Amino acid sequence: MGTSLFDRIARPGREFLGVRYPFICGAMTWVSDPNLVAAVSNAGGFASLAGGNAPVKELESQIEETRRLTEKPFGVNLITIAPAYSSHLNLVSRLKVPVVIFAGSFPRRVEVEKAKAAGSKVLCFASTKSIAKKMLDYGADGLILEGMEAGGHVGHVTLTVLLQQVLFEISDVPVFVAGGIATGKMCAHLFLMGAAGVQMGTRFAVAKESCAHPDFKRAFLRAKARYAVSTPQFDSRLPVVAVRALRNLATDDFKDLQIELIGKMDRGEIGRDEAQEEVERFWMGRLRSAVLEGDTDHGSLMAGQSVGLVSCEMSVREIVDELVSETEQELRRVRNLLSGE
Repeated sequence: MGTSLFDRIARPGREFLGVRYPFICGAMTWVSDPNLVAAVSNAGGFASLAGGNAPVKELESQIEETRRLTEKPFGVNLITIAPAYSSHLNLVSRLKVPVVIFAGSFPRRVEVEKAKAAGSKVLCFASTKSIAKKMLDYGADGLILEGMEAGGHVGHVTLTVLLQQVLFEISDVPVFVAGGIATGKMCAHLFLMGAAGVQMGTRFAVAKESCAHPDFKRAFLRAKARYAVSTPQFDSRLPVVAVRALRNLATDDFKDLQIELIGKMDRGEIGRDEAQEEVERFWMGRLRSAVLEGDTDHGSLMAGQSVGLVSCEMSVREIVDELVSETEQELRRVRNLLSGE
């Protein structure tokens, strides 16, 4: 089956990313290593390394290794609140990475300009129309809308609402969408709505090329959508970014951690910034133990609600091929429906 309709409707995202198919494998700490990123790129999609809290030398090594594994474009996701963020930005600017994605919080104008000056295209996350306009004013070349259905650190607004607030209102730059997506049929309708491309994380987390522990993958494959829950904030004095993950003992441990930290703040033992750093260390450590060691009880199984749509382990190429085929089939169905055939 040809892909004439898909090729036509996906042209903006293809040209922006420089890839065959604008399906993005979202950056996942401990999971998005050079092997997975290169596999997605070589299959015609797009992926980015997760800068996260990685030591600068390690991130540099990952960039160099990815370049050895693929000649295709790829990106680097930078967490603006990470301890080594400034050094990461200096690194990707020096190495001239094709695409830089700012995540975690909002980059400053000068940081966006620095990445662009090095020749990188810049993508920024936006959860509201005002934030989207601010990022564009700073010079972002494109946006990623991520609904709260996604895994990991998430906002409070669903993708359904963000599509109406931002995607339908902004047309001068490519807008990619993410959160709760796992099928080509859904992707087809998102392209029809105006999306330049679609980002997925959970589906690629269980790919054969993913370095995630077999027990981590099995937990995903057995999970239902309702198992992926968002963590609550107990006290406004300790603002925390919600994390969506499969419910397990880590969920309860996080509640206990917040209570403990709030108590320390009340006693003047620590400040709010230090408490928030403790929260981030908790999640990064628990995520590592889940992904690399297979601790599915106390580790953090960060997953989007699309986990309920993932039922088997496939290779990256099989995933991309299926997404392309399903997207084309659905576009043809819609065309025939509208033409009365």
